[in-house]
Amino acid sequence: MDVLIITGLSGAGKSRAAAALEDMDFYCVDNMPVSMMAKFAELCLATRGRYERVALVTDVRAIDSIAELFSALDDIRAAGAGVRILFVDADVGTIVKRYKETRRRHPLDPEGTGLEAAVRREIELLAPLRESADEIIDTTNLTLGNLQRRVSGILFAGDSRGREIGVNVKSFGFKHGLPIEADLVFDVRFLSNPYYVPELRDLTGLDEEVYSYVTNSPDAEEFMERLVSLMDFLLPRYIEEGKRYLSVCIGCTGGRHRSVAIARALRERLQKSGCPADCTHRDIDK
Repeated sequence: MDVLIITGLSGAGKSRAAAALEDMDFYCVDNMPVSMMAKFAELCLATRGRYERVALVTDVRAIDSIAELFSALDDIRAAGAGVRILFVDADVGTIVKRYKETRRRHPLDPEGTGLEAAVRREIELLAPLRESADEIIDTTNLTLGNLQRRVSGILFAGDSRGREIGVNVKSFGFKHGLPIEADLVFDVRFLSNPYYVPELRDLTGLDEEVYSYVTNSPDAEEFMERLVSLMDFLLPRYIEEGKRYLSVCIGCTGGRHRSVAIARALRERLQKSGCPADCTHRDIDK
C-alpha cells in the first residue's frame, strides 16, 4: 500500500490536489490528526488490498510538531506501507490574494488582522517538512488543469495505472433527446436502417443479424476506422488534461439498431487497444 501525505501552505491548493487524486482512484482523507495517521494506515493494510493508494491531507492546524509527524510517518513505514510527501506551495503574494478573494481567515490569523505575517509564519513552521518532501508543486501560476497534469505526471511517471481514462460508450435515440452527460456525440443516422428490413425490425443491435447488417456495410467500416483514429488522437490528450472519464454517445433515430451496433463495435475496438471501456444502451427498450 502507498500512503501519500499532502501538506503545504494554507491556500496553496492542497484540497485541489486531493480532488485530482480522487479522480485517480486514491482514497483521500482531509485534515487527519497526526496522532491518527499510523493507526489509519494499519486499518487500511488490514483490508488486504482494498485500499492500495491512500492520500492523507494535513496542514498546520493538525500538526502540533514536525517531529510528531515524522514519527508517525516512520510508524507507517514500519507497518509495511510506502510513504511519500507532496508539499503544495505558492508565493506569499498569491496566497494573500487568494485569501482576500475568498474572504476566509488564515488558520494562524484567526482575528484577520495580520494575513501576510501569518503566511510568513506558516512558511517558517513548515520549512522542515518542505525540505523533507519527495515532491513540491508550486501552484502560483497553475490553472486547475495544469495542477492535475503536474500531480499525475509526478506520481505516475512510468505507471500506466495513473495514465488511463475510462470510456463509457452509450447508444441513444435522437427522438428521445440527447444524453446530458455526453462529452462526444456521433450521429450514425446516415447508415442503412434495419428498421425498414421486416425480418430485422423487431430485433436490436444486440442481435447478431442486426449487428452484422449495420457494421458490415462499407460506410460503417469507413466510419469505424475514422472514429477509432479520432479516439486514438483524443484519448492521450484528454488524459494529459486530467480527464479520467469520457462519455462517448452514439445516436440514431430510435436508439435500438444502428447506434447500438456501432456502440458495441466501438467498445470492442477500444478494449482491444487496452482502453478500459464499457457500453450501455439508453433507449434500446423504448
